[in-house]
Amino acid sequence: MAEPVTLQVEGMSCGHCIRAVTNAITALDQAAKVDVDLAAKRVVAQTSLPRAEVVRAVEEEGFSVRLFPPNT
Repeated sequence: MAEPVTLQVEGMSCGHCIRAVTNAITALDQAAKVDVDLAAKRVVAQTSLPRAEVVRAVEEEGFSVRLFPPNT
């Protein structure tokens, strides 16, 4: 079952950023549901991936993950 992973992501500013983050996560888990709140700079991914993999995927797109809260 997919667990939510919530990240605070710095550097997102446009639709391209939303697509880049979403595509990075769904490339690793095609069943992932990714919700990006651009104004809050928050990404919530319903995924079976470990948090560390989600963080790595987002960082590889050039973004900084500033807040790494535990899964809720």
